[in-house]
Amino acid sequence: MTKAILTAVLVVLLNVLVGCETVDSGKSQLVTGGNKMGFGSARTVEVGKAGETDIVERVAVNRQAYREGLELLVEYYNSTGNSMKLAWAQKELAALAAMPQYHYIVEAAVAGPGLKAAVSSIEADYMFRAAMDLEKQAEAVPLIKDERLLRLALDKYNEMIKKHPSSDKIDDAAYRAGGICEHFKDYTIALLYYQRAYQWDPATPYPARFREGFILDERLHRRAEALEAYQRALNSLRREGEHYNWKEYAEKRVSVLTKSEEGAR
Repeated sequence: MTKAILTAVLVVLLNVLVGCETVDSGKSQLVTGGNKMGFGSARTVEVGKAGETDIVERVAVNRQAYREGLELLVEYYNSTGNSMKLAWAQKELAALAAMPQYHYIVEAAVAGPGLKAAVSSIEADYMFRAAMDLEKQAEAVPLIKDERLLRLALDKYNEMIKKHPSSDKIDDAAYRAGGICEHFKDYTIALLYYQRAYQWDPATPYPARFREGFILDERLHRRAEALEAYQRALNSLRREGEHYNWKEYAEKRVSVLTKSEEGAR
């Protein structure tokens, strides 16, 4: 009897689930296997013959082409009155919009440590101020940050660094970019931007060395490197009265980390 009841319950549940399935959902037409994106499997670029930038640019072009193709399908099925396929195309387009897409190229890494913040440029200054404005707009509401605007500000800082690599604002842009990456908890990338800030301008007025030490210490737990970074920070903080309040914190961490290093020997 119990087995019969369980069987009946399962049958009912299956019928309910089947009944909930959207009519004409297109499930029979889903692409499967290695051709899931609907493209051929042949590669036109071999990894061994292409650099990262080449591959990333190809990905960006394909993303754009894929999105435009789906938008054309939506327009076509809307104009022809094919509501079933219109729903499929709209669903795929919405899924594409929701899918995470990354900037694989980090401008601070591409630019390298050898740039020098030296030349005053009106256009670079304008781009830097535009990025700052976006960042301020993102923080207009207390305790809440508009992360879309923060990403736009980061893009603008990166664009300025790329277009004006000798501008006297590249260390400013790097420091601000580091702060945005730190907000998103992308600590390894934030660390790189802070390092670039003082590498590009050893006399930068920003506490980039301190932020470097803090991230290595508290976020990435690379304590030996953090000790060296804090020591560099102390030398710079003595010259930077605006950020002198962090000197005590850095000195305390140097003391703690030094004792830890000595105890490990």
